[in-house]
Amino acid sequence: MSLLATAKANGHDPHAWLTEVLTRLPTTLDRDLGTLLPISWQPAA
Repeated sequence: MSLLATAKANGHDPHAWLTEVLTRLPTTLDRDLGTLLPISWQPAA
């Protein structure tokens, strides 16, 4: 729940954030996991 609240606090739609993160997570390299956190996440173009 705290990640969803953080996504909302950062101006993201929590559902859109979670859906995209779960889609991208299997192919994201360990060193790039920080880009999926709500504070630094950018929607895919």
